Amino acid sequence: MERNKVVLVDENDNAVAEMEKLAAHEQGYLHRAFSVFIFNDQGELLLQQRANHKYHGAGLWTNTCCSHPQLGENVALSAQERLNYEMGIECDLKLVYTFIYNEPVENNLTEHELDYVFVGYSDQSPALNIDEVQDYKWMNEEQILSDIRNNPSRYTVWFKQAFQELLTKINKGKKL
Repeated sequence: MERNKVVLVDENDNAVAEMEKLAAHEQGYLHRAFSVFIFNDQGELLLQQRANHKYHGAGLWTNTCCSHPQLGENVALSAQERLNYEMGIECDLKLVYTFIYNEPVENNLTEHELDYVFVGYSDQSPALNIDEVQDYKWMNEEQILSDIRNNPSRYTVWFKQAFQELLTKINKGKKL
């Protein structure tokens, strides 16, 4: 399930082109992505530690799963397939919101993404794809926020932004 290309989009999520993933990150082009957040019955979030050989975000903690849908692919279906591929988990996902961010990351790369944020619920134990993920842990909201405050460099830029917005939506009483 190699994903070497991304879908370049405008700010209204209209596809404008397809580009090699690394080139899009080198040039900072806006492209489509998704982030999956899986919670268990105790309200804990399943975090993954990205594999050390990733060309960016290597070894960093992030949300349960994240990737890029391919051209013509349904974003929700792509997110479910990738969750199973990376974490060995199958569950229903619900789109909560989308957001755009543009942040420099290591290796002179830029994350400029229109990110679809999905939430799901599962108590399954992950079966990690070690080509993608080197570790996982379940943490509650307070533990995550405290660790981000004390150790922000341990987390991906998109996770820190997406999690904050997700908490805002949860705390406003929006039913997920």
